[in-house]
Amino acid sequence: MIPEILADAEHKMTTAVEHAREEFAAIRTGRAHPAMFSKLLVDYYGSPTPLQQLATFQVPEARTVLITPFDRGAMNNIEKTIRDSDLGVNPANDGNVIRLVLPQLTEERRKEYIKLARHKAEEGRVAVRNVRRHAIDSVNKLVKDKEASEDEARGAEKQLDAATKKHIDIVDELLKAKEAELLEV
Repeated sequence: MIPEILADAEHKMTTAVEHAREEFAAIRTGRAHPAMFSKLLVDYYGSPTPLQQLATFQVPEARTVLITPFDRGAMNNIEKTIRDSDLGVNPANDGNVIRLVLPQLTEERRKEYIKLARHKAEEGRVAVRNVRRHAIDSVNKLVKDKEASEDEARGAEKQLDAATKKHIDIVDELLKAKEAELLEV
């Protein structure tokens, strides 16, 4: 029973790290990349649809994105969604594609993004610790129900601590890389 709990905890911790990685990808840097739009939902014929499913993205230059909708009827809704988002860009619609030119990040904006990245990293660390806590609670319940011994519980707790440290270190590395990317001019 304990190996299943440990395997489940490892899987959930990995999922938490992947979520943190996706959150970091959505934070805008000075360069354009399609992951910036992963969280945007467009009102497409009455239902919220991810922008990634409605258009193709091209990055011809470091700070320019061309969005080509599959359905030209959705162009105004895509444009409105981008304008209303927190990306800080003003889309230009030429009838065929939507062109976005990302402004150069100011130092103040970079600091805001670093603060946001640190917040997302802390959320990732908390998620990993919560998985550890739930797994330890499950192991302790097994000991209480006499389905596992105290020694097995201590061994499981050491394994959980090692897995927690490993995953938190990964989140910290992701944060360090994102901060370096944000500070790059």
